[in-house]
Amino acid sequence: MHDSNPLDDPNADPFAIAADAAARIAELTGIERHDVALTLGSGWGRAADLIGETTHSIAATEVPGFSKPALEGHVGTLRSVALPSGKRALVIGARTHYYEGHGVRRVVHSVRTAAAAGASTMILTNGAGGIRETWSPGTPVLISDHINLTADSPLEGATFVDLTDLYSRRLRDLARSIDPSLDEGVYCQFRGPHYETPAEVQMAKAIGGHIVGMSTALEAIAARQAGMEILGMSLITNLAAGIQQTPLSHEEVIEAGREAEPVISSLLAKIVAEL
Repeated sequence: MHDSNPLDDPNADPFAIAADAAARIAELTGIERHDVALTLGSGWGRAADLIGETTHSIAATEVPGFSKPALEGHVGTLRSVALPSGKRALVIGARTHYYEGHGVRRVVHSVRTAAAAGASTMILTNGAGGIRETWSPGTPVLISDHINLTADSPLEGATFVDLTDLYSRRLRDLARSIDPSLDEGVYCQFRGPHYETPAEVQMAKAIGGHIVGMSTALEAIAARQAGMEILGMSLITNLAAGIQQTPLSHEEVIEAGREAEPVISSLLAKIVAEL
C-alpha cells in the first residue's frame, strides 16, 4: 500500500523534489545548510544524542518526499545537530527500505535531500548479518565495498557513475585511527524483507561478500552520484543464516542493537568529531 508521495509521479524530477525537501528543512530549522549527514540504522540511533546538540527535530512526514517508517527501531524524524566543531549535521531517522515496495527514488530521497541541503559527507549505517564467524553480535564493521543484489539502481537513463572507491578510504582510515580494532568487509544488499537462506549466504560468501543486509548499497550509489564522500558502517547483529545455527528474528536484531548501542554510538560520535 502506497501513501501519496510526489516521487511516485514518473514524470517528476527527483532532484527537484530533493531541493524542495532541503528548502523545507532550512525553513523548519532556520539552518541554511548542513555539512554532514548521517542515516542511523538499527542499533545506531543513540549516536544522534552524542555527536552534538540537537537544536531542531522535525517529523520526516513534514518534508516533501519522505515516507512514514515501516519498521520498529526507525524513528521517523530529521534532526539538525550543532557539532562541537561549529559544523551542522543532518541526522536522518527516516530510512525508506527497498522492501517496502515504494521504488528506488524514495529509497534514496533522504540522501539526495542531504546533498541538496549542502552535506558533502554521507555516513550510512545499518544492522546486518555477518558471514565471518569471528564477528560476534554487537561488532561494528566498516564497509569497504558492496555488491548490489537488488537488480536495481537509483540512476536513471544513460547516467554512468564510477563506483571504484565508493566507500572512502580516507574516512575508513579516520575511523581506524579512533578504533584500530575495526575490521572491514564487503556488504551485500539483498532485496528482503525475508532473511537470506543459508544457500544465499554461501553464494554471497563465494562472490566476495562478508556482510548481508537490506539497505545502504542503493543509498551509497545515489550519494556518489551527488558527489558526496561516503562512510559506511554495519553493526553485526547476528551471524547470517547457516553460519549461526539458531533461527533469525527481527527481535534478535533489535536486542543486539540495543546492547551494542552505547559503544557504537560513542565510536561514531568520535568519528564525526574528526570530520
